Amino acid sequence: MSVNTLLGVLFGLGLVVSSVAIAADNIFVFFNAASLIMVVGGTLASAFIGYEARYVLLSLQGMVCILAVQRVGRNILNFEVGRIIRWGYVVQAKGPLALEQEVKKIKAEDAFLGFGVELLITGYTGKEVKEIMSNMVESTFERSTVQADILRYLGAASPAFGMIGTLIGLVVMLESLGGDPKQMGKGLAVALLTTLYGVLMARLVFIPAAAKIQQREEIRRFRNNLIAEGLALLADRKNPRFVQDTMNSFLDPKIHFDIDQQLRQKGG
Repeated sequence: MSVNTLLGVLFGLGLVVSSVAIAADNIFVFFNAASLIMVVGGTLASAFIGYEARYVLLSLQGMVCILAVQRVGRNILNFEVGRIIRWGYVVQAKGPLALEQEVKKIKAEDAFLGFGVELLITGYTGKEVKEIMSNMVESTFERSTVQADILRYLGAASPAFGMIGTLIGLVVMLESLGGDPKQMGKGLAVALLTTLYGVLMARLVFIPAAAKIQQREEIRRFRNNLIAEGLALLADRKNPRFVQDTMNSFLDPKIHFDIDQQLRQKGG
């Protein structure tokens, strides 16, 4: 589980609840079923109208998935460079077909990497490997970021339905001006709380979730482009040290892979 994400959610909710508890004698006045139904129901209804149901459901599922730990971290990038370099020595000594066993082990865990190694074994040139894998990177990124687009839409729609609820509440309030004063209070509650719910859902749920998904997909795209670059160099039978320096040029200097250091550690 992503501790930082979970702490952020709890901290944000805690701030809201604490503020309500400090400001109000009765915190239950901030709970209104009609307001909640208006905002949540209206926002989701508009999403299902505007997008295919499958993608909306995937987006809602993605909000839960952001609590999982990010799989592609800085250490993983260093590991990927090291793995490509080790393969470089194998290809240099025995040819691309020597990696055939690697495909069987990798494909079930990482379809993208397995596909790239298959291209290498097939005998494509580096330019061809890079072009095919780059197409796959970009198409995968576009599909994956649809969830973020839908969540951003939900973040824009929820305050709008909050305003709709506010207008409904005001109509109820105005209609009851000459009658029961209690109805005026109900109208004001709906009017104000729907706006509050809409803004909170946008700023604490939908928009942050969209930003997290977008960032993770951009990191994954960077990792995949790095692998595509490395496999293209292997296809051209480049020297492993050239492969190392080229792939390291994409990374923060603090996480550069150093084959000499690895050899010294093994020798020691």
